[in-house]
Amino acid sequence: MHLTANQLVEEARKQIREVAPGDLAAHQGSAVLIDVRETAEYQTGHIEDAINIPRGVLEFQVDAHPAVATVSDPALSSKSCPIVVYCRSGGRAALSAVSLQRMGFTDVRSISGGITGWTDAGLPVTTR
Repeated sequence: MHLTANQLVEEARKQIREVAPGDLAAHQGSAVLIDVRETAEYQTGHIEDAINIPRGVLEFQVDAHPAVATVSDPALSSKSCPIVVYCRSGGRAALSAVSLQRMGFTDVRSISGGITGWTDAGLPVTTR
């Protein structure tokens, strides 16, 4: 059976936890925030303190990123580190969250509606 991209995203959403933008804003800083959009998208505006690890390289870079693995050796990374992922509207983030869960990360969430949902809620973005 072949699936469309939208069907893959819908399947992924059934396997993950989503957090509303306002709920995340109220607890911002309690998790590593990963923007999985491409670098050019990230540079146009992102949530403060978010790190940019594009979807295409996420699985290869997340273990070794200092914000996730408080050490440089990927074998020693903390799989219990709370992680929240987001993209533009939520599709890439849902797929990313599933991948992170499959890699053993136990506390992964996705922002419902992505950065679009975040800005629609009147929450700030930065270009710094």
